[in-house]
Amino acid sequence: MPTRRQTLAGLAATACAGKAYAQSGPRADLYGAHDGYPVPPRPMAQLWGNPWPPKYRVGAFTHLDQIYGTHTISRAGEPWAFKRAAFDGHALIADYLARHPVTGLLIARDDQILVEQYQYSRTDKDLFVSQSMVKSITGLLVGLALADGAIKSVDDLAERYVPGLEGSEYGRTPIRALLHMSSGVEFGEDRDNGRDLDRLWAGAIAGRGPGHGTIDAILQFNHRIAPPGTRYSYASVEPDVLGMVLKHTIDKTASAYLQEKIWQQIGTESDATWLVDAEGYELGHFGFSAVLRDYARLGRLLAHDGAWNGRQIIPSRWMIEATTVRSEDAYLQPGKAMRDFGYGCLLWLLPGNRRQFALVGAFGQRIIVDPRSKLVMVQTALDETDAGSWKLWRTLAARLG
Repeated sequence: MPTRRQTLAGLAATACAGKAYAQSGPRADLYGAHDGYPVPPRPMAQLWGNPWPPKYRVGAFTHLDQIYGTHTISRAGEPWAFKRAAFDGHALIADYLARHPVTGLLIARDDQILVEQYQYSRTDKDLFVSQSMVKSITGLLVGLALADGAIKSVDDLAERYVPGLEGSEYGRTPIRALLHMSSGVEFGEDRDNGRDLDRLWAGAIAGRGPGHGTIDAILQFNHRIAPPGTRYSYASVEPDVLGMVLKHTIDKTASAYLQEKIWQQIGTESDATWLVDAEGYELGHFGFSAVLRDYARLGRLLAHDGAWNGRQIIPSRWMIEATTVRSEDAYLQPGKAMRDFGYGCLLWLLPGNRRQFALVGAFGQRIIVDPRSKLVMVQTALDETDAGSWKLWRTLAARLG
């Protein structure tokens, strides 16, 4: 293990053909280095909720299963291994890591890892929380449920499958609109310091409410302000509605479905975990955790539009539909859905003439994918306020794509 005095630049220079670990990182004391990057005590952690004070983020973001209940997604019986290749970009990576609170960074091109580095005493054995990247995983499972016939059509209303939503505004919303975060139901993601998110969390996770669970938490939001499928508005509750659709349509938990359909098919090397709600079902918008290389395996699967070494794991048609915008959905185009990004089926779409997309989570969690070059970048982090990961991606795509 490198010492605390070893420079990040020196560490990066040794890492590009293998793994590298740093005990420190930018503003390490802010993030709990002095106390050994502690995991918050469970009652306190549950009271605070995500993202927790900075001192506890390293510990919480890699030990979510010590704070909340989770289900396990078991690793493959025979792991598939990446190869290693040199990368002529030591200075670029060293400078980036020296300025950004990144816990893990992995850059791969198809089956070759070019860069794999860890900071803040994290290693390749740690399970890193996805934050909202799991929303995209929920979307992939919806695509698989459609292919299996468990869900008949993306144009079906959610209430067709979820009796508890019958008669509600979310119940009267088509699955396609939920995948596009365009339900038209009012949900203020950032309103009043996260008031609506706190209400959702309290009902779904803490079970505070008449029904003590996710359905009851969803029903709090029942005011329609736009027709479905006409206006994008980021809302964490909408993947939770889709999670309830999965609960009522597949014959197993979402974790077991993911394990069978994807996780074991792509040769994962480590078990993953997924946070469960107050009723014991996976939360659609938060709480998946995995090792960095398994996130990269998932990214490689998506870079091949759902194919893995010649086997089609996710239907390619679904992958294309999930990462492009139909002419009738122009409001989802980059620059319209968001200033710098578009939106697919719970996937962020990058601007430009080339199809690139990303799984995105708060505080800098990223899996960014370029299908043409098979370039994948995985980042886990403690905060991101300057769009640094997107700048790094554009530089890498220009060099390697």
